[in-house]
Amino acid sequence: MAVGSQDHPSGDAHEVTTLLGRGSEFEGKLSFEGTVRIDGKLSGEIFTDDVLVVGEGAEINAEVNVGAIIIEGTVHGNIHAKRSVEIHTPGRVRGNITTPSLYIEKGVVFDGTCQMESAAQGTQPQRAVGTLALASASSSTS
Repeated sequence: MAVGSQDHPSGDAHEVTTLLGRGSEFEGKLSFEGTVRIDGKLSGEIFTDDVLVVGEGAEINAEVNVGAIIIEGTVHGNIHAKRSVEIHTPGRVRGNITTPSLYIEKGVVFDGTCQMESAAQGTQPQRAVGTLALASASSSTS
């Protein structure tokens, strides 16, 4: 793993403490503190209370438990985020999402269910079920 400092794709500054770069592959349980950016392939499980950035071209096949996640690559597996999930073009998510805050950009593919629970206990969760494919009129989806 290489250590570096970068900004994440949504434009808000997060110092990346660890980078799993393009061409790298990791299999197993990953737990960390700080912000980790993955541009390679990862299979297994991910645990953190902090931020995971899935870069464009990254392929994640994992159960993901994070504080927040920003996705531009591909994630296959369920995502549980304590704070937020952001999916940016050309991101793809195939799995269920549980989070209090969800942002999906136009052009993203999301295939799964989403359960949004507020941070306050005792509130009624909101559910969205189905396949969501957002694309601009000039592009085609596969």
